[in-house]
Amino acid sequence: MDLTGRRVLVVGLARSGRAAARLAHAAGARTVAVDLRTGLDPIDGVVLELGPHRPQRFEEADTIVVSPGIPLTQPDVAAAIAAGKDVTGEIGFAMRFLRQPVVGITGTNGKSTTTSFTGQLLEACGFRPFVGGNLGTPLCEAALRGKGEDVLVVELSSYQLELAGSLKPIAGVVLNLTPDHLGRHGTMEGYAAAKARLFAHMTPGDWAAIPAGDALIERAASAYGGDRLWLGGSPGTERDGRELRLTAPDGRVARLSLAGVTVPGAHNLDNAATAALLAWRAGADPARIEAAFASLRALPHRMQVVAEADGVLWVNDSKATNLDAALVGISGMERPCVVLLGGQGKPMADGTLGAVALAPHLGRHRAVLSFGEAGPRIADELTAAGVEVQRTSSLEEAVALARALARPGDAVLLSPMCASFDAFRDFEHRGEVFATLASAPARSP
Repeated sequence: MDLTGRRVLVVGLARSGRAAARLAHAAGARTVAVDLRTGLDPIDGVVLELGPHRPQRFEEADTIVVSPGIPLTQPDVAAAIAAGKDVTGEIGFAMRFLRQPVVGITGTNGKSTTTSFTGQLLEACGFRPFVGGNLGTPLCEAALRGKGEDVLVVELSSYQLELAGSLKPIAGVVLNLTPDHLGRHGTMEGYAAAKARLFAHMTPGDWAAIPAGDALIERAASAYGGDRLWLGGSPGTERDGRELRLTAPDGRVARLSLAGVTVPGAHNLDNAATAALLAWRAGADPARIEAAFASLRALPHRMQVVAEADGVLWVNDSKATNLDAALVGISGMERPCVVLLGGQGKPMADGTLGAVALAPHLGRHRAVLSFGEAGPRIADELTAAGVEVQRTSSLEEAVALARALARPGDAVLLSPMCASFDAFRDFEHRGEVFATLASAPARSP
């Protein structure tokens, strides 16, 4: 797409905004990028204006590219939309340059893993996928780098879907919906509507998958086209243990075994099943998909196996920074676990940390250890619910005790239910420390 002589304004200079600005410049546009922050690195060929916005820039722009972190209610953006300006998001802007088929993944939880799994399966089946979007690499980079990718596997947040332009996936999925981002979307209905925009331009032949039995998503998706599939139904994905049946809207059936999947957690079997459905629609052969299950690897800090010694598996799920994510990890483990819970707590509406919700899933596990700032509160809540908890002061102390308690055939699972900022820079730092401790040789008594 040639933008020579056009004036493009990019609003917001986080990763996706910077990619959009580079793409606009590469296409020949006179590109200005604005951000309220100061001290940002320059972009070759792009005029940066940092600090308070100048309304004139919005008025004179032919196209305005809004970064996903900026709400559409921001006054300058809202005024541009009201004036009928060409306002789009980074995803919508990228789609003006891209012609490859798109596979789109959204949902509250699991979208990064499912996106990664889909890309891994396609690559193993001989495709050259771009894998990115909300996960890692902005979509504009696919247009910039021209690496010859033949399918675009894109993770999409609800924010990105607000201004997704002509995005029209050949296959798309809303994995699930739990309360999140309500400060921006207002209600769960508003949140569901934002997610369902993934299907906005779909036509017959495009696959639109949603969870079976989720009436809220079903209502939101009913406004759009595409062939409906179900996660946990037919047509769609039906999983019985490690046996998987995929059914296409036209009645074709593929039966696959998930026996090769080594990533821990029952939820990751569901993620692999969904990825298989998407890869099948993208053209992958079911037999090759089944063979590729064995090569699937978890993303860092998401049910990631970081060590195995003396028959004990060490699993880093540091990304489980909230109750729902920890519940999925803990309930999905097939091995008995020493479960590590703690960090910086996130109080619920009732003032508790909500740890009692984990109690029904902890009884079958080897032991429960609490650590960090929220450790005492977690221990108190679980003890009141009848769960025995051993208290430690730090992650290091919890790992040392876990090593002593775990038996061959067990796992040590860090699925902390809490933020990391009591002792770490972020959840990645916490996961890295856990991996280092897990891999260290046991100290002699």
